[in-house]
Amino acid sequence: MALYEHVFLARQDLAQAQVDALAEAATKIVEDGKGKVVKTETWGLRSLAYRIAKNRKAHYVMLQIDAPAGVVAELERQTAINEDVIRYMTIRFDELEQGPSAMMRRGERNERDGRRDGRGDRGDRGDRGDRGDRPRREDREFA
Repeated sequence: MALYEHVFLARQDLAQAQVDALAEAATKIVEDGKGKVVKTETWGLRSLAYRIAKNRKAHYVMLQIDAPAGVVAELERQTAINEDVIRYMTIRFDELEQGPSAMMRRGERNERDGRRDGRGDRGDRGDRGDRGDRPRREDREFA
């Protein structure tokens, strides 16, 4: 059997229980086809880079699958016709990544450092000496 990662994005207006039900339905499709889901990760509600079907955010879910190609084709077919899923992608791997995925490690790192997002705390940036003494906008005269 081959190894795959299947990631799908669910609509933002779904409750977490509904997203979990979508993941369970995908797991059932794989198991009915004599495959197995090695790992399931829910990455949570995240912002999209651009709007998809009027959604600015989506629930991200990743499944690591060990199954024959026919099972993955059926999973993709079922995912494509589901109205709650706005995007999906399945990738074949030679070997699956052990431990948490990069997305989960990123979240753990941010929690450990006390950050909400990937950017650090800028704090007080101090004086920018290269700017010189420039007049403020309200002090300038406009002709």
